[in-house]
Amino acid sequence: MANTPDYSWPPMDARKIMGKPYKRLDGPQKAAGRAKYTSDLKMKDMLFAAYLTCPHAHARITSIDTGAAEKMNGVQAVLVIAEAGKELQWHGQEVAAVAATTEEVAREAILKIKVAYEVLPHFVNEADLAKAASRGKAAGEKVTGDPEKAIQDAEAVSDGVYGIPVITHCCLEPHGCVIQWQGDQVMAWPSTQFVTGWAGTLAPNLKVPAANIKVKMDYIGGGFGSKFSPGAWAEVGARLSQKAGGKPVKIFLDRASEQQIPGNRPSAFGKIKIAGKKDGTITAWQSDTWASGGFAGGGQPPLPYVYTNIPNTRLNHVSVSVNAGPSQAWRAPNNQQASYLTCSAIEDFAAKVGVDPMVVFDKNAGYTPRAEQYQYQLKKAAELSEWSKLWKPRGSQTGAVRRGLGIGVNAWGGAGHACEARTTINPDGSVLLEMGTQDLGTGTRTIMTQVAAETLGLQMGQIKLAIGDNSLPPGGASGGSTTVGGASSATRKSGINALAKLFEAAAPALSAQPEDLEAVDGTVRVKSDTKKSMSWVAACKKIGPGGKISETGANEQRNPMGLNSGGAAGVQVADVSVDTETGLVKINRYVAVQDCGLIINPRLAESQIYGAIIMGISTALFEERIMDNLTGRMMNSDMEFYKLAGIKDIGDIVVHLDIREVNDKRGVIGLGEPPAIGICAAVGNAVANAIGVRVPNMPMSPMHVLNTLEGRNA
Repeated sequence: MANTPDYSWPPMDARKIMGKPYKRLDGPQKAAGRAKYTSDLKMKDMLFAAYLTCPHAHARITSIDTGAAEKMNGVQAVLVIAEAGKELQWHGQEVAAVAATTEEVAREAILKIKVAYEVLPHFVNEADLAKAASRGKAAGEKVTGDPEKAIQDAEAVSDGVYGIPVITHCCLEPHGCVIQWQGDQVMAWPSTQFVTGWAGTLAPNLKVPAANIKVKMDYIGGGFGSKFSPGAWAEVGARLSQKAGGKPVKIFLDRASEQQIPGNRPSAFGKIKIAGKKDGTITAWQSDTWASGGFAGGGQPPLPYVYTNIPNTRLNHVSVSVNAGPSQAWRAPNNQQASYLTCSAIEDFAAKVGVDPMVVFDKNAGYTPRAEQYQYQLKKAAELSEWSKLWKPRGSQTGAVRRGLGIGVNAWGGAGHACEARTTINPDGSVLLEMGTQDLGTGTRTIMTQVAAETLGLQMGQIKLAIGDNSLPPGGASGGSTTVGGASSATRKSGINALAKLFEAAAPALSAQPEDLEAVDGTVRVKSDTKKSMSWVAACKKIGPGGKISETGANEQRNPMGLNSGGAAGVQVADVSVDTETGLVKINRYVAVQDCGLIINPRLAESQIYGAIIMGISTALFEERIMDNLTGRMMNSDMEFYKLAGIKDIGDIVVHLDIREVNDKRGVIGLGEPPAIGICAAVGNAVANAIGVRVPNMPMSPMHVLNTLEGRNA
């Protein structure tokens, strides 16, 4: 439209606040322990809730008696979640809940609840597809080209079997909320990735209008995709509050339940065949995969990953139902699995034909959706990792400790989500920016403030920000790496709209037309004659006493105005040492080359990559859900035996942000997920390069490494 304001981002060389490495605005509060998470809340008369969960992997409740628990001193409410006759599908599934004056009383009370079960057959380990029987559901074969002929005509064929296990989210702050139900009003303080939408999801279950549920959250201790919805605990907490006369109830999962109930990243196993030429050109792909996240089964990883245009492919997949807790989105759902399976198979093909895998990944980049981008990133990753100096062909090393390098790739969408921002300019010059979004710790507060300051020509300290409340303009869910694109675009639009109104008020005093004005360095001035100016405060006084300017700006997903877009790409290289006597894998250096469009804050962008790599190395070296076939229980649902990486396990991290102008012009693209994708692939390939043989299953634990070296399958 002719009258549409120019919302476009300032050119790279003209930005004064955007593109600068400001520290997180909430950093001092968090570092000093003053930031209050929902799990920190203490309220008057607050009750504490605890769950009784099923001790069996598969069972039917035949009777349940809560009488003894209800009579205990301090118990204020008891709620039966699974009535007699209910069939439960995994160890840890919710049976009942108690709210009491202390957490200790609540936990004692659940032990008083008497439940009788009919124990039923279970199946909990999907690693061996042959044992799944009727638990496996085939997705249907998908064929492109003529893979059978391409494999027959190929100069070389590589076969491999690969596996990546179920892992859990391990949020430092468990899932839960503080909730209070009084009359027809519900007040909630959740740990959520979607403040705006939380009430609308819970309302039908409580049978109250969504407008009657007030939601507030300042800080969240991790989510990674598992905290979009209120979860069953929110309804349970609300019901307990109602039964207890409207007292607030704090209901958070204990660590064992946290590992079992709220979700996980599904496993993925595959038998993969790659065919091609002796120069490393790939001509065919064939994969038979299976996966499980829980009772509902597991989705099909997008194969072949990134190298999507291999001309001849045959894909088969089986979803396996197991008696275990459900899957939830986990920082780039299905992409880690796909990257691991694909990059492992490509690395093994490179070893088969005796070609440097960096050459094979580069030679076949034409099969990717962004060939030039991946080729640039492969070259940069090779340079930063000293690939030509350190890489040695598989099987060429001797000695107890051997060094290896491996490649992993990633891709992601990241377009901005739908959201709305409101910018208010007051006559005293103060500015308030509002949005019902949440900051997951990724720096949303800082990013929005930078954009507002850049737009209004102010310093960041002159902007007041309000987020984390569902009474504010709607903010989208923080998932899919869409928050920064949506929030920055909506902030930019609302700021430009508010500024236009300010220019209308100030223009007469400068003898200019509103469209001839600009806001720069705390002044409002005439573009063609910058000496004709007034201070920001003086310009705001023109609004008039008692008045204010309040304008909104909205972002629609995949905004066509150039403020944000989708499509990130990255290449990573792991440099590891493997002790062949102990099986211990050590990360020497990890290189990540990543593009993500326009960078609002390079410090925060690098931080996202650091966090993703630390998280991925933890997965690659330690994490897996261990299920006992006999009892059907998760054996490591705690922080003692569910291992996570410590700082000494991480090694040196080298980050290269691809901020060339060609990427900057694409607008803002989210970065939360893409750098978390390729780590298992890169580490697994590096281990194979070091010891000369493929360790097929993640994690690269000493047991798996030693079993492989000794030719054991256990």
